[in-house]
Amino acid sequence: MNDIEFMKQALELAKKGMGLVNPNPMVGAVVVKDGKVISTGYHERFGALHAERAALESCTEDCRGADLYVTLEPCCHFGKTPPCTDIIIEKGIKRVFIGSSDPNPLVAGKGVEKLREAGIEVIEGVLKDECDELNEIFFYYITTGLPFVTMKYAMTLDGKIACYTGHSKWITGETARANVQRDRLRHSAVMVGVGTVFADDPTLTCKLEDGRNPVRIICDTHLRTPFDSNIVKTAKDVPTILATHSQNAEKIAKFESFGCNVIQIDEFNGHLSLTDLMKSLGEEGIDSILLEGGSELNWSALKAGIVNKIQAYIAPKLFGGETSRTPVSGIGVPFPADAVMLTSPKITRFGDDLLLESRVLPCSQD
Repeated sequence: MNDIEFMKQALELAKKGMGLVNPNPMVGAVVVKDGKVISTGYHERFGALHAERAALESCTEDCRGADLYVTLEPCCHFGKTPPCTDIIIEKGIKRVFIGSSDPNPLVAGKGVEKLREAGIEVIEGVLKDECDELNEIFFYYITTGLPFVTMKYAMTLDGKIACYTGHSKWITGETARANVQRDRLRHSAVMVGVGTVFADDPTLTCKLEDGRNPVRIICDTHLRTPFDSNIVKTAKDVPTILATHSQNAEKIAKFESFGCNVIQIDEFNGHLSLTDLMKSLGEEGIDSILLEGGSELNWSALKAGIVNKIQAYIAPKLFGGETSRTPVSGIGVPFPADAVMLTSPKITRFGDDLLLESRVLPCSQD
């Protein structure tokens, strides 16, 4: 095996922490001596050992002179666990191969510097693009304090998210829908508008076996969420936030008795200020949101400039209908030059369906 293959192994290990380590990054580590893997580790859950420490503490062989492959720059500060740089130095590691640099101000090159000062050779940027993509959520959250927002929708080949009757189940097949569940696991929260609650009465839970349910966020300016909705009825079992501008103390108390967390958000043009909502959620430690709302909320989110990534599931079918809904409604843009611009497209196939993912260029959102 070569350096690339060892780092690929570290990446696969890192993915095992998906949905369990937020708001920490997913990290994997592989210890190699004389061309042979002698130990591996990954960050299993928030508060648990970091990948490097997990790999080195569990190693039953002498690590002196070995190489360490790690997907993210080792930390050099005390947090919930001691610095990883310390144990790397203590164990006599000769070379450290790193995928991503850590933008955390507490690290940000200091980990590499400390290792080099100890006489350890450091090789940076091994599979950098893949390692960076793995932790795009962490990188954004640690540098801005705001949740990374992924707008997700499923549409037909003619761009419809529902028939003219409003029926939408199901546009995509089971394989594509299973991937949505994995994304619910990866993101800390899932967010919809109250209109989606009225239309679909969803549970917004993670259906994967042994999966973790995301925090559910309902944008409900006037606090109209039905008390008999699935969201409210299960709020004691699944963390649920109702974001509202309503001051109705009696209603708020009743929602809270069901287990909902009602938070007050400023109003903007008759709707919730989504920028203020993101600030509030970021302060609560929510690092990422899967936006599964309707077309109106999608437009509002884009105009507010809170969307980082688009996931469009495209099914090979046609609904037609001039009144059938499209993924993004609102007033729209007046000219093609005013479009919300996307970049770095990526296409993945799930059965007969396609997933088109693109990053949103921040300067194209107001």
